[in-house]
Amino acid sequence: MTTIEAHQFAQCITCHAWSPDQTMVAFCPNSTEVHIYRFLVDKWERVHVLQKHDQIVSGIDWSVRSNKIVTVSHDRNSYVWNQEGSEWVPTLVILRLNRAALCVQWSPKENKFAVGSGAKTVCICYYEQENNWWVSKLIRKRHSSSVTSVAWHPNNILLATTSTDGKCRIFSTLIKGVDSRDSATSLASDAKFGEQIVQLDLCSSWAFGVKWSPSGNTLAYVGHSSTIYFIEDVGPAPSAQTVAFRDLPLRDVMFVSERMVVGVGFDCNPMIFAADESGLWSYVKYVNERRATASSSKSGSQFSEAFGFGKLYGQSKYGVSTDTVEPSKPRGGVHHNCINCIIPLKKAEDGSVKKFSTSGLDGKVAIWDIESDADFSLKRN
Repeated sequence: MTTIEAHQFAQCITCHAWSPDQTMVAFCPNSTEVHIYRFLVDKWERVHVLQKHDQIVSGIDWSVRSNKIVTVSHDRNSYVWNQEGSEWVPTLVILRLNRAALCVQWSPKENKFAVGSGAKTVCICYYEQENNWWVSKLIRKRHSSSVTSVAWHPNNILLATTSTDGKCRIFSTLIKGVDSRDSATSLASDAKFGEQIVQLDLCSSWAFGVKWSPSGNTLAYVGHSSTIYFIEDVGPAPSAQTVAFRDLPLRDVMFVSERMVVGVGFDCNPMIFAADESGLWSYVKYVNERRATASSSKSGSQFSEAFGFGKLYGQSKYGVSTDTVEPSKPRGGVHHNCINCIIPLKKAEDGSVKKFSTSGLDGKVAIWDIESDADFSLKRN
């Protein structure tokens, strides 16, 4: 059974992030502020309030190596916060956006961060030593609608995005003087900044929550039509699988290992998806719920075949597609409203996740310790 520790911090939480040593958590209580809490004497206490944005803070990321916090907001601005003594000092990042900034993530090397926006653009921000400020380069005219999430490939060059136009795209973010071509994969070795490597047109609805596997060989993202997509061999001819389920849509995903993914969303309880030895992805169960029986999975599959649910949810145009509709499961648990954020907390040397946290519109941050969970351990490798 998974160990869960939940804390009620606010009425609603938009996003959250953890300090490098995991003693502090930063979150936005659905306002213009960012609250930082520290665990002191058996309870969480608020130690800092970051106040600089004029509208709701929509994204937070806390760098592991440099201990910097980056925030983005609907006010179209971004700030990088540096801790100087007991204070957090903000530095404005000029994004040059005319619509809200929606999401942000540090690159693996933490020398860049990416910002998705409602302006149909992605900002790649980096520090310019000569002028002592943060600047941004824009990826324009590629998205047809708002960019809902961004995810860095482990090589620090490739960036995956999802959008409300239903597409997932992968770009090269190679910046001269910041990156070296030695770290680029064969896909991006000759690509210029902003060049689109591949576009995945699998989803017939809004797309959210894109993530790479620890090795960078697999990509996963979700659709608002209660679907999740897995892409192998990312490139000119990728192999894609689609898993559809009858529960409410997901909003974010996270790779626990190369063959296991946890998805969170409107069902208020994390869902587990796993790949078998042949590489076939399928729904396993909700966390802390009995595993789905073979008979229930079979009936769901028969229902899908009889009524064409695979085509209804959008069949893959790339490689091999597996469209599966799973039976509904009861909702509710630790969270009592939509879970909008999932973050890894503890990782093994191979990159597999042993502990993660979630936050939602119910104002809770939950910590999930999965080391002792048999269903997770069976699928880690």
